[in-house]
Amino acid sequence: MLSTMQTRVAGPYDMARQNEYFGGWTQAAGGGVVMAFPVEGWTHSAAVVLRQSAPDTVDGEVHGDPADAGAQAWRQALAVLSLDVDGTGYPQVGERDPILGELQREHAYVRPVLFHSPYEAACAFVIGHRMRIEQGRAIRQRIARAHGEAFAVDGVTVHAFPAPERLRRCTELPGVDDEKLVRLHGIADAALDGRLDRARLRAMPVADALADVRRLRGIGEFFAAGIVMRGAGLVDALPGDEMTRAGIQRRYRMPAPPPDAEVERLAGAWRPYRMWCSVLLHAAERRARATAS
Repeated sequence: MLSTMQTRVAGPYDMARQNEYFGGWTQAAGGGVVMAFPVEGWTHSAAVVLRQSAPDTVDGEVHGDPADAGAQAWRQALAVLSLDVDGTGYPQVGERDPILGELQREHAYVRPVLFHSPYEAACAFVIGHRMRIEQGRAIRQRIARAHGEAFAVDGVTVHAFPAPERLRRCTELPGVDDEKLVRLHGIADAALDGRLDRARLRAMPVADALADVRRLRGIGEFFAAGIVMRGAGLVDALPGDEMTRAGIQRRYRMPAPPPDAEVERLAGAWRPYRMWCSVLLHAAERRARATAS
């Protein structure tokens, strides 16, 4: 099945510039990006093409979806790009905080890019534990090719990561040791039970969501924060990670990384987009370091 979709973007957005900071997507014919993933609910997977046809419009297609489920996959793809959130008030943050505003304009109001789902976020953290980002990504791609659904899109084949039920049946995976496999099976079980649904985690108080995710085997404080904040996609949470603190130190010309109290004080002006602003600072700091090296 093929479903054609279109969404009006609320707030400034530039997909081409976005891809400069969160690249790695398969490129679609005629521009745009392609992503493939298990659709939450876990009855099927889909491939989704998204193109920005106008400053305020994103359109595209959903491939491989059941006739009545294309909208669900489309919504999930929009969430990956933080396009399911009203960003019309985002520029006002820069008006309240001129330093942050300069950074917004410099980076074309870049928004966070999320994992396809909290389920995939949890799997990515477990697989990539104690290895380079590139190694973990390559292992996930091999797992997707071996066990996920394949989709032919514009002459290119893309593979979705295996859905939880399929992952649960895997007795061995390339590059994954026995303990990590046990952890992945636990994540698959949690997803099938609905514990890792994006809507559920977003609706919970942040502390409760973090505590619930930490019940998973092998998921500590750092991984839990990634699953909840960059898997579920919170908009107004404040992660306070080291890279973001370093970005604050650089941009606000501080002598040292700021303590929690100072981060909280500065971030008061960023509401209700504190996570977006934190990711912006994080991305800018990574780029500044890469440019300097």
